[in-house]
Amino acid sequence: MNPIELKLFSSRVAAVCDEMGLVLRRAAFSPNIKDRLDFSCALFGVSGELYAQAAHIPVHLGSMAFAMGSIVKHRDWHPGDMLVLNDPFLGGTHLPDVTVIAPVYAEAGESLIGFVANRAHHANIGCDTPGSMPVSSRLEEEGIIIPPTWLLRKGELQPEALFLPDVHDGELSGDFAAQTGANQVGVARLQQLVSKMGMLNYQQGMQELNDYADRLTASMIRQLQAGIYRFEDYLDDDGRGSSNIKLGLRLTIAADSIELDLTDSSPQVPGNLNCPESVVAAAAYYCFRCLLPDQAPACAGLFKRIRIKTLPGSIVNAQRPAAVAAGNVETSTRLVDLVFGALAQALPDRIPAASQGTMNNVAMGYIDAATGNRWDYYETLAGGLGGGPNYAGLDAVHSHMTNTLNTPVESLEMHYPLRIRRYAIRRGSGGEGKHRGGDGIVREYEFLAPAQLSLLCERRQLSPWGLQGGGEAARGTNSLNGAELPGKCSLSVKPGDRLIIQTPGGGGWGIAE
Repeated sequence: MNPIELKLFSSRVAAVCDEMGLVLRRAAFSPNIKDRLDFSCALFGVSGELYAQAAHIPVHLGSMAFAMGSIVKHRDWHPGDMLVLNDPFLGGTHLPDVTVIAPVYAEAGESLIGFVANRAHHANIGCDTPGSMPVSSRLEEEGIIIPPTWLLRKGELQPEALFLPDVHDGELSGDFAAQTGANQVGVARLQQLVSKMGMLNYQQGMQELNDYADRLTASMIRQLQAGIYRFEDYLDDDGRGSSNIKLGLRLTIAADSIELDLTDSSPQVPGNLNCPESVVAAAAYYCFRCLLPDQAPACAGLFKRIRIKTLPGSIVNAQRPAAVAAGNVETSTRLVDLVFGALAQALPDRIPAASQGTMNNVAMGYIDAATGNRWDYYETLAGGLGGGPNYAGLDAVHSHMTNTLNTPVESLEMHYPLRIRRYAIRRGSGGEGKHRGGDGIVREYEFLAPAQLSLLCERRQLSPWGLQGGGEAARGTNSLNGAELPGKCSLSVKPGDRLIIQTPGGGGWGIAE
């Protein structure tokens, strides 16, 4: 293919992912998916190698790219099949993130073309704590564990899928139906593309796309200063007695490859800040993707030269039955700052200061013991981005690994017994410097009915750091009716109670003139 043909091919396969995402958003029932856009869509080759994705959630897509090969191999695939999973130790991230995978065959039904997949966050995944983000100490406390399980076989709903929350009277409904519908559209569009191009041209396009991505990564590595760079950061606490939890990185940049050695990180902890290795890979892939040009295709070729080394049983390679609910959101976000902290030594003129370093997870809801009826709500909150070498940090944005939107006040108040009393930028929370860090936000909730509230937040004890002499940002705070709450807690609230979350800012860059 010439460069124009390759660019057209890259745009066409990415457009399939975009259309899958549009279908999923429009068909979903929960605000978490249709308003916050907490989902991701991607295409994979016959061996599970990533070759296209939409600009959705970095932690979803990087982890799928890392784990898909082991998920799809040695399975008896047929047209119309769909596989569902959320097990963090078998290719997932944390239990609320549910992945649905479908094989794609040529229209004659003979040749396997590849796979389409989407991953979406479910606020109710069968957890006893509403919102399915508890302050947990074992995986089983976080909800229903779904190992790779046949959801559909040749288009027919399977009995083993009847335990899923959105299966009623033998039929799929709600967000699971939306996920299967998105995959069905992806299958149809990919079949049409292959039919138009021809199988050989399509396979050639995939190979050349990955080769091009690999050349871009090789060029990026050559621009880095070779050497060994170390950086440490610390998580506040796990809500279960552990504090100042170490994340340690030894970054080795060679002439044509990069190694991230995280074996100096803390052992896995009693709380749920642990994460599977796939989440670590997602954070690493994201950081280096940020150094590549905008036209770089999102495919496996981008990551061939990046190696990750972790220690089994550590916080960055947790082993079953470790709790992982916050590892996917909190630890992943801090791993981005960790990698950027090391890269700042090799690229001081490109890397920003620390972001807010947390997703500020707020989960709430109520389960009626008599009827079993329940409502579940979950959201992450924006904060400040770190200032950079030639720009100030952005205010009030979802940073790095989340990439979701906020839940509109109108949607939240329409669906749940909640009222938003205040929603504003937290002025002055960004770090001082030549280029200031971005400011966080203030969000105040009033409860209109009894509820169970869970918070999983970081940067409540340790501030986001500045770079090149820039100042630290303000830490986040949580309070209920004026009384301070810890970063990780679960408690009951009553009508009239008010929760205020103040999110951290981003660190400043450079010494203020």
